[in-house]
Amino acid sequence: MSGTVDVNAFVGAYPFRELPHPEPDALVRVMEREGIAQAWVGSLPAVWHRDPSAANGDLLRRLESYAQLRAVPTVRPDWPGWRDAVRALADRDVPAIRTYPAHNGLQAGDPRLTELAAACADEGIPLIFTVRFEDLRQRHALDVAGDLSAATVRELARAGTGARLIVTAAGRDLIEEVHWGLTPNEQSLVWWDISWIWGPPEDQLAHLCRTIGAERLLYGTAWPLRLAQTPRANIALLPDELQRVRLADPRQW
Repeated sequence: MSGTVDVNAFVGAYPFRELPHPEPDALVRVMEREGIAQAWVGSLPAVWHRDPSAANGDLLRRLESYAQLRAVPTVRPDWPGWRDAVRALADRDVPAIRTYPAHNGLQAGDPRLTELAAACADEGIPLIFTVRFEDLRQRHALDVAGDLSAATVRELARAGTGARLIVTAAGRDLIEEVHWGLTPNEQSLVWWDISWIWGPPEDQLAHLCRTIGAERLLYGTAWPLRLAQTPRANIALLPDELQRVRLADPRQW
């Protein structure tokens, strides 16, 4: 696990339930315990802000003293000035940008999503999507955003922007629905974190390593919404013939 990059971590308050210690210091301690070298960290409050710029500024300030924590700010392509925000964040050398179509009311094929992907591609910045924060059965009645659709990911992979797309919190069904609906060139633009992929007894992680390939998978914990130990345990429980597989490392892109 040494040298692992967690591409799906968060800090900040969650509006629908109390989270234990959602602050950078706690995340750093979790990383030390789990052998994670670097985390790409989003702002949970930014997901529900109409204008995420204030939450982005807070995220950048809170993480600036932690070398192992890299801020992944949020951009809404339906909000004025988003292009300037992408350029400014690129100047800050952020590793990726997050966006939340389901929470912003943007459907598959929306040209604004394609424009955001193209802008990220121009800056050489991956674009991160989140399928869900909690299982549908656990959501608060006020949490009305649905899951990210497979169609949204497919349309962006097919759009010809060249953007690298990271999809977090996806299960096996959505991953396969997207992956097998794309050409090999389109598949090469999409990566999936393993935070919502089950290990034994379903062995979904092993199945995906054998079929789509470990090079399409990234390490992600979804901390503090999910237990950080889960992806490490699922990797440790892979069958013997898969113990040598290595997930993709986004630092090598």
